[in-house]
Amino acid sequence: MSEMKLLVFKAIGITVLFMSVISGWIMFDYNSFLGKPLKIETQQYSFHVTSGMSLKTIAYQLESKKLLDKPHYFIWHGKFSGKSHLIQAGEYQLKKGWTPKELFLVLVSGKVKLHSLTVVPGWTFKQMMVALDKSPDLKHKLTGLNASQIMQKIGLAGIKPEGRFFPDTYYFPTGFTDIQFLQRAYKMMEKRLHIEWAKREKNLPVKTPYEVLILASIVERETGLASERPTIAGVFVRRMRKRMRLQSDPTVIYGMGDRFQGNIRRKDLRRDTPHNTYTRFGLPITPIAMPSGEAIQAVLHPARGTYLYFVSKGNGAHVFSKTLREHNNNVIKYQLKGRRKPFSSYKPKNKDKDKDKK
Repeated sequence: MSEMKLLVFKAIGITVLFMSVISGWIMFDYNSFLGKPLKIETQQYSFHVTSGMSLKTIAYQLESKKLLDKPHYFIWHGKFSGKSHLIQAGEYQLKKGWTPKELFLVLVSGKVKLHSLTVVPGWTFKQMMVALDKSPDLKHKLTGLNASQIMQKIGLAGIKPEGRFFPDTYYFPTGFTDIQFLQRAYKMMEKRLHIEWAKREKNLPVKTPYEVLILASIVERETGLASERPTIAGVFVRRMRKRMRLQSDPTVIYGMGDRFQGNIRRKDLRRDTPHNTYTRFGLPITPIAMPSGEAIQAVLHPARGTYLYFVSKGNGAHVFSKTLREHNNNVIKYQLKGRRKPFSSYKPKNKDKDKDKK
């Protein structure tokens, strides 16, 4: 072999050896990078990935925030994995101690930070919208609109909003709009209502799912104790069967609107509104609040018995009675502190009035 060929082979060997050393060092440095914790000084760090953001952009943003060095390694890892196209937009909570490898797994899993907002059973639509408007975690698109405009915006034009949204705690990602929130809550109520409707008892006086929603909203507003829901529902169901007025104070309050200042007077009970169940037979024209799933169940499976009346004890519980006389005595005992004086279903006799004067 000529001296020239020997020199060529030697040069090739040295080059291969050099490239092997370099490649080995790069792979060692690459693997060390993947296993080295991110430079997060606090326990958690919020990082936003916007829609359409590329892996390259993410890597260099992380570098600019001094959370990781060597962004090209992070880009390599994404390409080698073949999953970089799976990265999802949202807000991520980066935790102290995470490695670039762990971060990438989270980004492609879509485990974004979720915010929460609770819609309380018994809230009116107005109360719910106040809570939505105050939420700093929702993207607001409905502020300043009236109820009709809101329903149109969420694709439910012409539908009355009261009672239509299921009360629950909802979790949602950053960027979630109030429109999306309402659409989700509406679908949840529709689903729950129709599931329960399919399992209803026979021969109930409520004939449609919407009537169930109306009566359940009254039960919800009347209930201080969850355990009393079926009993209160039973009272209303029996009154409807007997063609008795429901005479529910919460329906009067709802019909009063902004005129309600904390107390119901006799003239309020007598003032007719489409929701006043003291002046009108049957159900109000709409729900008066958002009923819970338990209130819906109570209406569709009311407690059996003969109770036709109930009155609050003042501690969240109620006392139930079968006759008007029993009921009036309970009102005097629990609401009027033993004093006999006129109220909606009772007028004291003259001798009772004389006793009150003593």
